[in-house]
Amino acid sequence: VKAPSSQLYPEPVAPQINVSQSGDRRVQMTRMRRRIAERLKEAQNTAAMLTTFNEIDMTALIAMRNDFKDQFAKKHGVKLGFMSAFVKAAATALIEQPEVNAVIDGNDIVYRDYVDISVAVSTPTGLVVPVLRSCENMSFAQIEKTINSLGERAKTGQITLEEMQGGTFTISNGGVFGSLLSTPILNMPQSAILGMHIIQNRPMVVDDKIVIRPMMYIALSYDHRLIDGREAVSFLRRIKTLIEDPRRLLLDVDN
Repeated sequence: VKAPSSQLYPEPVAPQINVSQSGDRRVQMTRMRRRIAERLKEAQNTAAMLTTFNEIDMTALIAMRNDFKDQFAKKHGVKLGFMSAFVKAAATALIEQPEVNAVIDGNDIVYRDYVDISVAVSTPTGLVVPVLRSCENMSFAQIEKTINSLGERAKTGQITLEEMQGGTFTISNGGVFGSLLSTPILNMPQSAILGMHIIQNRPMVVDDKIVIRPMMYIALSYDHRLIDGREAVSFLRRIKTLIEDPRRLLLDVDN
């Protein structure tokens, strides 16, 4: 009996892959992208991160904005957005919950009696976080003007390193990109970050009736080594209370 011809069962041929035609491209990371990656990984490796959530009825804030946006823009030369209210509410809550505004330094806890809030801004080269200084003393108009100025300079690459250093807390608004819910990562060495999200009309129960309300989910990621759940939840509930009735921000009342 003759052995089967090798021509009938040819050896399998390894596929020849042309790397240049595979669809992959290798691009060196920019220095900013590398720095962002380092900072994010530092946060994961260092902090005991935990996130708590709540939701806000935006009805009152939207109504206030619609009632005064034209007069505000005419007087101050800048649009009235939602960020100024959230910055002001966060500043109030941070003064009331000093642990959220504090930072771990070795075996010590450093408490800050001032509020410098980093506001995340998306730029063509990556995410940057310019800092609003002494937010507890700023008005709505001052906050909007400062955010507008820092944001424009960040997008054109004119922001300085000093303007992105030293924040005590961060606010990130993923809602501008359509994010419904997220767990933001800490901006080290800060101990907490507030995440804002998209506003959506949802059915809610108000006075035992189902009504449609513009709702926003908010998230607070925090370093559990320093901040306990009670402080984190209380902080987020305070934000909710102030935003749902923004008159409290203007009148500086607690309840």
